[in-house]
Parts: sequence; C-alpha cells; structure tokens
Amino acid sequence: MPITESTPSNGPRDWRTPLVVLWCGALVLLISLGLRHSFGLFLQPMSIDNGWGREVFALSIAIQNIVWGLAQPFVGAISDKKGAGRVIVVGALLYGAGLYWMAQASSPMDLYLSAGLLIGLGLAGTTFPVVFGVISRSVSPEKRSAALGLSAAIGSFGQFAMLPGALHLIDSSGWSTALLVMSVSTLAMLPFAIALLERRPSSNTTHPIQTGQALSSREALLQAFGHRGFWLLALGFFVCGFHVIFIATHIPAYLVDAGLSASVGTTVLALLGLFNIAGSYFAGLWGGIYSKPRLLVFIYLARSVVIAAFVFLPLTEVSAYVFGVCMGLLWLSTVPLTNGVVASIFGVANMSMVGGIVFLFHQVGAFLGGWLGGRLFDLTGSYESVWLISIGLGLLAAALNFPINEKPADTYSARPPALS
Repeated sequence: MPITESTPSNGPRDWRTPLVVLWCGALVLLISLGLRHSFGLFLQPMSIDNGWGREVFALSIAIQNIVWGLAQPFVGAISDKKGAGRVIVVGALLYGAGLYWMAQASSPMDLYLSAGLLIGLGLAGTTFPVVFGVISRSVSPEKRSAALGLSAAIGSFGQFAMLPGALHLIDSSGWSTALLVMSVSTLAMLPFAIALLERRPSSNTTHPIQTGQALSSREALLQAFGHRGFWLLALGFFVCGFHVIFIATHIPAYLVDAGLSASVGTTVLALLGLFNIAGSYFAGLWGGIYSKPRLLVFIYLARSVVIAAFVFLPLTEVSAYVFGVCMGLLWLSTVPLTNGVVASIFGVANMSMVGGIVFLFHQVGAFLGGWLGGRLFDLTGSYESVWLISIGLGLLAAALNFPINEKPADTYSARPPALS
C-alpha cells in the first residue's frame, strides 16, 4: 500500500507530502546512523596510537549514549512543539563539530567531550525519536507502522554502505583523516531538514493527520508515567541498547582477539547493517498486522538464542558472518515496533518527547553495554561475562514485553478538551 496522504481541501497544496517527509527523514537517519555505526572501527587504532586501554574509548562511547539519552526527551519536546527540521539542523552541526574535535583528540578528556558530549547531543537531534515523530504526524495511523519500518530500513542502509568507506579511509589515510571526512559528511543532512520544517497546527487550522489527545507536555508525561505498559516497554528497550552498543563497539576487537582479521569484524558490522534493512522493514510491516508487543517478545528471545550460539559454538570466520546475518535481522527491528507501541498507546502529538523518554532507557542500557564491555575486558582479559549478561537480558526483555497491551491510554487531562 503506497504511503501517501491527500492534501486538505481547505488549504494550498504543500510540497512537503508524506512521501517527501518519509524519504527526507529516512535519509537523515541513513547519514546519522551510518556514521555512528562505524565508531567501533576506531577503538583499536585510536587506543593504540594514544596509548590508552580499551576502557577509555569504551567510556567515551558510553558517555555519548547517556548524553544522547538524557538529551532526547528535551530535544523531542522541542521537536514536538517547534517542528523537527530546526532540531535536525542544530543536531547535524553539533554532530559535525564533535567529529572534527574527535579527529584532534590526544587525551581522554578530548575524547569524552567530542565523541561523548558533542556527538551525543548531535545524535539526539538527528535520530529516531525526532525523525519518527515527524513521520508519524505525516501519515495516517493505518500506514504508520509500515512507514516507520521503511524509514528505519532506509536508515539502516547507511550502516552497511558507510563502513567500507570508513575502513578504507582509516587504512589509507589514518583514523584522524577518516573522522574529518565524516565530519564534513554531516552537512549532507541539512538539505533534508528543510522538508521536515513542520507547520504546526494552530487553533484555527485543521491538521491533515489526527495527532491524538490534546494534552500539554506535562499532561502527556503524567499519562505515560502512570501507565504500566510505558514502564515495561522502556525497561525492555534498555536491553536493546545494551545489546546494540556492546556488539557494535566491541565485536571488531573481540574477533581480532580470537585470531580473525580486522576485515572480518568490518564485514560483520556491514552484515549487521545490511540485514537490518530487511529486519527493520518487515518488523514495521508486520507491526501493522500483528501484535507489536508479541513481535518484540520474539525478537528478544531470538537475540538470546543467536548470542548463545555465537558464544558457545566454535568461533570461525563463517560463524562470525552467520552471527552478523542473524543479529542483523534482529538489530533495530525493535525500533519501529517500540515507537509504534508508543504511538498506539499515547498518540503522536507528543510522540518525540514520550518516545524520547523510552529511548533514554535504551541509552542507559547502551551506556552500560559500551562501558561494561571495556571495563570487564580490562579486568578479566575476556568478554565472556558480558556475553552471558547479554543472553540473560534478552530473556528478561522478552518477559517484560509479553504483558503489554496496545490499547490507547485513558485520557489524562486537567483541563477541558480543546474544541475542534
């Protein structure tokens, strides 16, 4: 079914059609996530050249993720009220500045402030909660899950396409030059942000898509915090963050430690991105047909099985590639489903803010996954304990998502409903 929406008959035709918004939002995700997905390639060369243990780089990625998560609800609230386009412009500029500073990093503090603080803020303005919010407000409810899945799939292509280029730059010109090129690449997000400059509805205009209950930001927060499903969903998403950042940051080094070449780690990361395209797309598509919480249960259970097989079976080049394929299908397939549940329960008027709080839990998990991997490796010389933790967390996330009901939440309002 094509993702289109008619223009209201009482107003001029806007070139920012749902299809334009979908593609421009997806291309922002492609650039932002593609650059972010390559960071694991820099762990070893930056650590070796600067004489750091792995915990330094791992901590910078952990800081990045917790800053990203802490900023996301506030950035999301601004996006809900002022429109996504302006937020994306500021986020892209911060992202580029962080990469530029990271290229000059010669001390742990440089890395913590560049890769950690600035890039974390940049990601908060250029990734899922902001982009999914504007897309959700542009398409009809029956097409929303498919639209989120398609945009996530297009964004995932960047995780596949940009890795070979990043590795080539590191090998041919060094990690600093590679980061400088990536810094310039962030500017490519700016033209797409124009299409996401939302015209927010006023009291005397009709918005083409019903955005849900007329709740203020405070009322929306109280509604979410009083809903059991919100907390179950958020705690489950914590596990997703732990899995994704631990694997993305440490899998290249883990495979090199096992005697495989650096190119194998790069290929595994590329396979994660490539098969994530299909995983994200079909998750969004199926989320419009089947129960999204039940699909999340399946995904988290499948992650635990795939990780257990990877860790306990003999490690070879082939098994590493199989892991990349299987984990790629499960990689970000949780994202359109999780955001779809948020939209189903709480509506889309405050989706970037409410989804941003759920995403904060994801980033707390990401902080622990990124940092704990480096910390426990430095302490024990092995990643085994973190793999075991990952298996257990996958089982926990499946249990948390099982009782979630997608029924729209009861309206909380301290004031009379707005008249249409």
